[in-house]
Amino acid sequence: MSYSVETASQILRDSVQNLFRKYSIWYLAQGALMVLAGIFAIAFPALSSFAVVGVLGWLLIFAGLLQGTGLIGSRSSQAFPLHIVSSVLFVIVGIIFLRNPADSLMTLSVLLLVLLMVQGISRIVFALTIRPLTHWIWVLASGIVEIVIAIIILVGMPITALWLIGVLLGVALISEGAAMAWLAWNIRRHRPLPQQV
Repeated sequence: MSYSVETASQILRDSVQNLFRKYSIWYLAQGALMVLAGIFAIAFPALSSFAVVGVLGWLLIFAGLLQGTGLIGSRSSQAFPLHIVSSVLFVIVGIIFLRNPADSLMTLSVLLLVLLMVQGISRIVFALTIRPLTHWIWVLASGIVEIVIAIIILVGMPITALWLIGVLLGVALISEGAAMAWLAWNIRRHRPLPQQV
């Protein structure tokens, strides 16, 4: 079964509308928490930047150990050696992040740059797909903000990476949280949701 682009877009819009309407209180709460986390990240940028490195280091170590533990009963698998290497690499990278947080921030800056660029582009595409929904422009603005943040990271990379990650993470959290909360609030407020052209 194939759908036209307009039909597929309408199906996605209806799905998003129903999902946001059904769980609007949760999306409002998530948006508010994201805005609060963003404000904290901007207020304490260096702390936020180093906290990201620390949390990521421990998550990588935990993921590697968990993956390694899961391999105990699968020694006969042909992929076993690759999974062991993967587990060990997770742990090693996690330890490196914890031991060299400043260098790790530079690495995270590059990863954040790529992530924000891809996420910004996907948000813009998503916003254009749900365009007739009320206040779709906020989702579009969120995507544009994330692309601008990625460009700022790229331009000031060597010097600003140590503190700017916390600030930029805060701005991204605020814009995404506000867009999500605003969309949820307006879908909750308008029953049934009016379609805009």
